[in-house]
Amino acid sequence: MYASFNAMKKDESKLDKYIYTFSSYEDEQALSALEMRCFFGMDSEKNIIESTVKIDPSRSPFMKERIAVLFEGASFQELLAKVATFEVSGESFKVMYVKNGSEEESFEMRRKMEREVGLQLVGNADIHNPQRLFAIMNRNGRWVFGEYLKSESVWFRHQQKPHQYSTALSTRVARAVVNIAIPNPTGIKAIDPCCGIGTVLVEALSMGIDIVGGDHNPIILAGTRENIAHFGYSGEVTFTDMRTIRQHYDVAIIDLPYNLCSVISPEEQLEMLQSARRFADKVVVVTVEPIDKVLIKAGFAIIDRAVVKKGTFSREVIVGK
Repeated sequence: MYASFNAMKKDESKLDKYIYTFSSYEDEQALSALEMRCFFGMDSEKNIIESTVKIDPSRSPFMKERIAVLFEGASFQELLAKVATFEVSGESFKVMYVKNGSEEESFEMRRKMEREVGLQLVGNADIHNPQRLFAIMNRNGRWVFGEYLKSESVWFRHQQKPHQYSTALSTRVARAVVNIAIPNPTGIKAIDPCCGIGTVLVEALSMGIDIVGGDHNPIILAGTRENIAHFGYSGEVTFTDMRTIRQHYDVAIIDLPYNLCSVISPEEQLEMLQSARRFADKVVVVTVEPIDKVLIKAGFAIIDRAVVKKGTFSREVIVGK
């Protein structure tokens, strides 16, 4: 008798396990590692992370895919025997071999293994338009099989905004910054009090995060609202001096102004961050200049950080609590 999906997972392990693969450009490796630490409490030099934490891979600009592990075997033959007990009821499927980053199997061998696993499954195989995707991987000397989910580059669609700032964060960096600030959105209330043209807001809203935006420059806010609406999202954006914010938030994302029209002094930086200390439990600050002393003076402890480069231009992303 064939076991159901949920029953098999319970037999295999008390905790669900997920395997994520990810990649980044060299200039973004530190940011990717910081995002992974915030998601999973660890990072990896091999671009693979195994965790009991469930994350939609489309949230991250660096995640490529996720395997929700159903079966594990010490050998490929042991895995085949376990897969043979699994029924794909009423749905077509496809099996994919996911490389582990240090692959020694040939292309022909990987395709052969895909076919062998597919033949063990009870169901209808369809390599062109499958309803479900499964994956096999050789992970640290053991074989795994599970549900496969490929990441979608949601951030890429957001590059084409009606209104742009040359100094704004890229959508990739903005999306990572949101994840660093809010790895688990459940019950979290967030604010971007220097939202500018809304790059961070668009990424956060696309992930269903409860966030509001504000800026002390009223001229840009119409463009900010149009950018948000352009992608079908809705969110509160107000003309705000962050020094007057009274409502409490779990986290604030602050991209400190730095262009020629928004030069601020260290004293103004301190005043902004002291205000953030008052209305937010946590901050993620994006800065182009050193602000450690200012952050500490404002009452924050620096928890983690990463440098993001683009050519000779660098930004630092700092997590403070």
